Amino acid sequence: MPERSEHVDLGRLRLTSGEGRTLEPVTGLGAFTFGADTYAVEPLSVPTVLDASRMTGGGLALRLRFSAALVGPCMRCLGPAAPSTTVDVREVNQPGGGDELDSPYVDDQDILDLPAWARDAYLLALPQQVLCRPDCAGLCPECGVDLNAEPDHAHERAPDPRWDALRELKLD
Repeated sequence: MPERSEHVDLGRLRLTSGEGRTLEPVTGLGAFTFGADTYAVEPLSVPTVLDASRMTGGGLALRLRFSAALVGPCMRCLGPAAPSTTVDVREVNQPGGGDELDSPYVDDQDILDLPAWARDAYLLALPQQVLCRPDCAGLCPECGVDLNAEPDHAHERAPDPRWDALRELKLD
């Protein structure tokens, strides 16, 4: 397995205009906290595929791809969840090209901050809710029973409160 990379020196690739290379660095994403719950990322060292190419104006075009699972409690039923998320992002760094073409992950010496880019891209690719499965039924709002384990679980319906006044009538 390749060594874990915190920063990638793209200048050392000595790419000429129009030339590209594919690297396979390994990086860490760390843990994520949503509300009071902390979610780990597996694997701890995430293998990535990084494509770097030199543009004609001297800048860099970058593409990063990887997959990782977010491990923690399901947001509906609180059971174990580990959904896998695939990331495929692109970044351009063109010095002097303005804010739109200036990557915050590449410095003036063409050093790529791989963990920061991978973490931001992963966070943006995550689903809105971390679920144990897409059709998770969650917990019963009245008693807390796991509706995945007991799909036929039900409670007697409460009487309609609009009829409360009639229930108070005494008919003799």
